Amino acid sequence: MRLEPIERPSNLLVRLAYLVSKRQLGAVMTPMKVIYARVPRLLRATLSLVRTGDSLSLDPALKLLVATQSSLLNGCGFCADLHRAQAIQAKLGRERFRDLEDYAQSPHFSERERAALAYTEEITRHRKVSDATFERLRAHFSEKEIVELTWLNAVGNYFNLMAVPLGLESDDLEKLALRKAV
Repeated sequence: MRLEPIERPSNLLVRLAYLVSKRQLGAVMTPMKVIYARVPRLLRATLSLVRTGDSLSLDPALKLLVATQSSLLNGCGFCADLHRAQAIQAKLGRERFRDLEDYAQSPHFSERERAALAYTEEITRHRKVSDATFERLRAHFSEKEIVELTWLNAVGNYFNLMAVPLGLESDDLEKLALRKAV
């Protein structure tokens, strides 16, 4: 980690966010201590992005698969850990999230999910997609859903680009979620 975590923030909103994070996840997330404690305005923007993502029409499992996929591709250990913890909390199972590297061959994914994950992979790796990938996506998703998938991937990449350069790694949130689930 490149910046020292702030354990006792001065901002009231950030202190409240620490409490919510601890209650929901079992720990105060490192981005709270490193990013939002220093620039509280970013917390408001982040909360807005999260609420927007929650309100999208896509299936919650697919949204988490896409977010996890972009995090893995970007090497964001913190974000992948967070999404896996969220999957456990939502009782979505661990197999599919552990099988993302082999989504094209794994029996844990539908053709619809494979199309979304291929689209996510191509955007994340190359910042553009081939006509073949887009047509495959179009066969499974409405135009509205395609825009939502594109937005989800862009937001996921944004969060990854905040965490990775600052050296934020896993908070072991997945392990905490597993303990809570038992």
